[in-house]
Amino acid sequence: MTTLTETSVAGNDDQRKTNQNNTNQNTTGEKMMIALDVDGTLVDHDGHMSVPVREAAQAVVAAGHHVMIATGRSLNATLPIIEHIGIDNGYAVCSNGGVTLRLDSGLPDGYEVLHKATFDPGPVLRALRKRLPTAKYALEDEAGNFLSTERFQDASFGVVAVGVDFQTMLEATAVRVVVFSAENTPEEFNAAIRHIGLAGVTYSVGWTAWLDIAAAGVTKASALEHLRDRLSIEAHRTIAVGDGRNDIEMLTWARRGVAMGQAPVEVIAAADEVTKSVYDDGAAHVLRSLL
Repeated sequence: MTTLTETSVAGNDDQRKTNQNNTNQNTTGEKMMIALDVDGTLVDHDGHMSVPVREAAQAVVAAGHHVMIATGRSLNATLPIIEHIGIDNGYAVCSNGGVTLRLDSGLPDGYEVLHKATFDPGPVLRALRKRLPTAKYALEDEAGNFLSTERFQDASFGVVAVGVDFQTMLEATAVRVVVFSAENTPEEFNAAIRHIGLAGVTYSVGWTAWLDIAAAGVTKASALEHLRDRLSIEAHRTIAVGDGRNDIEMLTWARRGVAMGQAPVEVIAAADEVTKSVYDDGAAHVLRSLL
């Protein structure tokens, strides 16, 4: 995914990169807050998590650090990853910051939703449809359902999308809106979005002609900052790993922001360091450095 916003999280910029070499490893034994993207970071683009990545993530969780998934995936598509790396208690950020979970093995479902950032999708959907009339549209509503046009379905939704007419979408309350156009290149898609000038929302463009939209000011970083404050974690004990342009805010938020080796140049430019690619278990290298 690709973020085109310039949302920043206050309170960290003045502290980033100070004594950088002293924060690359947890030498004091205190708990770190570790934010991990999923697709392109923990799993490859076929959805496969390698054994080294899984074992490294499980080891960091077992060491007692605050390991948090921070993903564009919706809740139901995030839960299997949380289970896979052994997080029974903690927090997770889904839908690019739109949904924050508290994980607790004692709860009936194993989690509760702490926060949802919703918005009125009507204005942005109307503007997009004028410019991209043949695109496919999907919307995650506040109940966690997905509404879609033209049988639009994606694994990141976590549930089967229900086909609705466009008017029904306009009247819904959204946590996340997704737009996909198979007829356009990513460059054409970007040009169309710039022409529209989306206001009042945060949006990110992906590797293909794919657009993710959230409430204004909502990013992975904004949700993580709320959790950092909730946990009273010092800013210099934050680490983030990601590969997409929707990870840029998260990488600049963290004291140690690590880009995956296959990340686009603008993501690498936003990071403090670069690890190996997802196909070379780059996330495992970062996680093992914390043990």
